[in-house]
Amino acid sequence: MKILITGATGLIGSELVALLLQNGITIHYLTTSKRKIESQPNYHGFFWDPNQGIIDENALMGVESIIHLAGATISKRWTPKYKQEIIESRILSSNVLFKALKANPHSVKQIISASAIGIYPDNLSKVYTEEEQEVDESFLGKVVLKWEESVHKFKLLNIKVAKIRTGLVLSNKGGALPEMMKPIKLGLGSPFGTGKQVQSWIHIHDLVELYLYAVQNQLDGTYNAVAPNPITNKKLTQEIAAVLNKPLFMPPIPKLLMSIVLGEMHTLLFASQNVSSKKIQNHGFVFKFKQVDKALVDLIE
Repeated sequence: MKILITGATGLIGSELVALLLQNGITIHYLTTSKRKIESQPNYHGFFWDPNQGIIDENALMGVESIIHLAGATISKRWTPKYKQEIIESRILSSNVLFKALKANPHSVKQIISASAIGIYPDNLSKVYTEEEQEVDESFLGKVVLKWEESVHKFKLLNIKVAKIRTGLVLSNKGGALPEMMKPIKLGLGSPFGTGKQVQSWIHIHDLVELYLYAVQNQLDGTYNAVAPNPITNKKLTQEIAAVLNKPLFMPPIPKLLMSIVLGEMHTLLFASQNVSSKKIQNHGFVFKFKQVDKALVDLIE
């Protein structure tokens, strides 16, 4: 089997590449850096530049599924210019893939696209399933909506579309967890605001396994990629401190302070999204890490 991956060198992409290669899958990957192009028996790089509408169409040869992870990080200050980059990096890359598939004979049956639970409104009590129609009015909510719309159109080419709405990814190689650990290690850790906001998380091992599952089972539709047991920000902070064996005695971090420090991006820390994993579980996917304490022990110790 041959899969084309965008965003293959990112935090999730690099873990996913390793898993797919272990499973005997041949990988084509797209990169905007010609220096990152490799050619190994089961791992071939191809150049693209979504901003210019450029793609090496050889990347599509023999490919059955596309895993689309490309997109500028949201963990960087949201200036007006960068907000545009966040949106365009997702939309333009989808458009380039769509045009290439439309214009060339291909064997692609499915596209699996990263998405985010940021599409769900901020709510302390509601549990969100994939059936939810309301979209959060924040910048991130609008980004995810446009992002999903850009991949939904692949259905026009008779290609299955799976959208993987991902929660807070826990990894010891990057992302949020190492940043959350820094102040706790210094004895300065504390929850954000009330700490009551619900955080729907997933261990990176389970996330990449879910992508593999989506390929093997030719998933179509929207799926939440979150562990079965979301927790509050306060509880997550306590669990990290417990694994690190560090005390928590600092007062909660005020929302106003973080809005000054981070600008609009501070909403990522205070939004509450209690998201259900039942759809993917009912389909047959089994999470290895269902409880956050076991996930943290695996990643930190």
